[in-house]
Amino acid sequence: MVKWSDETIIEKLLTSDEPSIRWKVRSRVHGDSEDALIDLRQEIKASPRVRALLGDRDEKGRVRPVHHVYKKWNGAHWVLAHLADIGYPEGDSDLIPIREQVLNCWLERIQEYVCEKPIPSRDGVPVINGRARRCASQQSNALYATLALGLADDRCQQLAELLMRWQWPDGGWNCDCKPEAKNSSFWESLIPLRALSLYARATGDQKARASTEHAAELFLKRRLFRRLSDGEVMNEQFTRLHYPCYWRYDVLFALKVMAEGGFISDPRCADALDLLESKRLPDGGWPAEERFYRKSDDGVSGSDRVAWGMVSAKKMNEWVTADALYVMKAAGRLKG
Repeated sequence: MVKWSDETIIEKLLTSDEPSIRWKVRSRVHGDSEDALIDLRQEIKASPRVRALLGDRDEKGRVRPVHHVYKKWNGAHWVLAHLADIGYPEGDSDLIPIREQVLNCWLERIQEYVCEKPIPSRDGVPVINGRARRCASQQSNALYATLALGLADDRCQQLAELLMRWQWPDGGWNCDCKPEAKNSSFWESLIPLRALSLYARATGDQKARASTEHAAELFLKRRLFRRLSDGEVMNEQFTRLHYPCYWRYDVLFALKVMAEGGFISDPRCADALDLLESKRLPDGGWPAEERFYRKSDDGVSGSDRVAWGMVSAKKMNEWVTADALYVMKAAGRLKG
């Protein structure tokens, strides 16, 4: 017998030792005002998690390894993305050296060149058969994090314009250099959708909003995880829950982006919402069924600077649950 209600699981998360969990619930489920969250966001800044994420910096405040910002999953790129998602306070000048690391990296070597196949010795973005071949999640995470952390400058417009120019005809993005490639990648397209959606909301840019709507259609017409051809699941990993997803994809991350962008009420989200509801545990929470990282203090590729909670099909993960509650609230599926 189910012995939980939405209220009881929300109240449980509001007593979490993680201030970022409390922030996610208060800001995105309760709808508390920013003024009411000031103290909590300062608590996040001082938390052990944030201290660990920012714990390896050089004398200029840059995250090590300084010249490898994309090192999975502990380079500056990922540190900034984490901070943006867990409620780190906006406008903190202490993060400017990290912002500079990330923006300098992703705004270098972006000159486009038309070719039949990439030239190994040439920097830049190859354009093959009219489609830019670029891992657009990189510029997109930089744009999203810079905006979310209140560190935006004129380079955000440059990033947004690059993303819109690189957008493929079907609405997404892809780094596949095979000349015959014509379909966008779910992995490479979700974060650009998230970033351009936030950019459009922050600036009122109508071109960015149109680009966002075009990108959302890529996912919506596939009901977020189904093939167009036969309606079957595109990739079984898409159906399993994770936190964080980094540049990868699952239905919860997709639903979260749809909620942020105002697309969650589209009826084509229903299949993914039903799938998410089906994964709810007897205690009212949701599990992290897999993880994309390993926790290691040696900084090897694929390791994160922190762990992100329980990974088990049968036990609640607070990070997954907080995001799932936000999605359910946005979709009108919370009771009470």
